[in-house]
Amino acid sequence: MLALLVGAGYAIVPEPQGSDVAVVNTCAFIGPAKQEAVDAILELGQMKNDGMLRAIVVAGCLSERYRDEIAAELPEVDAFIGVGAFGDVVTAVESALAGRKTELFPAPEMFDDNLPRALSAPGAWEYLKIADGCDNRCAFCIVSRIRGKYRSRAEEDILAEARELAKGGVRELIIIAQDSTRYGMDLYGERKLVSLLRKLSEIDGVDWIRLHYLYPDGVTDELIHEIASNPKILKYLDIPIQHINDEILRNMRRRSTGAQVRELIAKLRREIPALVLRTSIITGLPGEGDAEFEELCDFLNEVKFERAGVFAFSPEEGTPAFDMEYPDNDVALERAAVIEQLQSRIMDDFNVRREGSIVDVLVEGVDNGWYYGRSFGESPEIDGVVVITFGDAKQPAEPKIGSIVTVRIVGSDEGDAVGVML
Repeated sequence: MLALLVGAGYAIVPEPQGSDVAVVNTCAFIGPAKQEAVDAILELGQMKNDGMLRAIVVAGCLSERYRDEIAAELPEVDAFIGVGAFGDVVTAVESALAGRKTELFPAPEMFDDNLPRALSAPGAWEYLKIADGCDNRCAFCIVSRIRGKYRSRAEEDILAEARELAKGGVRELIIIAQDSTRYGMDLYGERKLVSLLRKLSEIDGVDWIRLHYLYPDGVTDELIHEIASNPKILKYLDIPIQHINDEILRNMRRRSTGAQVRELIAKLRREIPALVLRTSIITGLPGEGDAEFEELCDFLNEVKFERAGVFAFSPEEGTPAFDMEYPDNDVALERAAVIEQLQSRIMDDFNVRREGSIVDVLVEGVDNGWYYGRSFGESPEIDGVVVITFGDAKQPAEPKIGSIVTVRIVGSDEGDAVGVML
């Protein structure tokens, strides 16, 4: 959307106050995300009423999910576009500025993934989407209803985009899809993630490849071997498991049992030394009583995920889980807080174990005189950073933003690692 707007002659400004139009790209996955989007829209609506903004365009999943009622609920919005209409953002903006109410909702499958793009990150890293939509249909998840069936992008299109990103100075590609392990099944009749990773690794300028959202039962021995043996693939994997209790996993329509998840984690730890694992956990799912929650806590203490996102169950209308019996929200929130405390201790222990290790760090910026970046163990926007210091010796040449430097981890500060540049 940014690239299309710039191409049409619009200038992107850092703040909405005083601009012509604000475009809000929304999420509708869980209740808190929906509320965050609505709050942002209402804040912009007040700016519009105060004469500080001419028009508002709302895009993405919130528009798509509530397309039949959202216009009536948010009259301050001038245009709504669904997940299949990102390519029509210029049309929506022009209509909004002309004073016409607009709603554009083509099928999600109509979206062209090969439209031009603008770099949204500082330039050293970028997300690279390899597929959209989802066929897993977990009982708690609304994504498949919003974004449609799973659709792999053509390998040659992904590679062409990756080459352009590398030419623009991007050194780290973060591979994303609703389920990255399923890549190629719909398009080629077989899993093609390993083939894609090998070809991405051959691109000059791409130094790091990070994998997100690997569905547990799609992590094959071939994929594990490729991750372990390919030096460009970071030894960091995001594998959302949600829970470990067998009954809850069945209720959620997950295809793995608790034993299979345990076996996978053990194999990954065995085959990929120094692996950093991230997962997602949901508390308060249908079927979770005290015993099931205790089993989850015991499991997390056992496997010690270095990174974890913890969420209280959000019952979403239109999903099978919405009609199941589940603990009330206060219980889910209390359990989420317990897991967060547990994971905080695990992360602190991980930071202590890292002390003395030598790692490469992708330099991302400087804040109040302190340089910072990320090693293989930190994914952007979710895991914190490595603060770069220069020790007692004479400071070496200041690191260049976007460069990769070597540091020795010497400690931590409020969850962030601290390293001395070598």
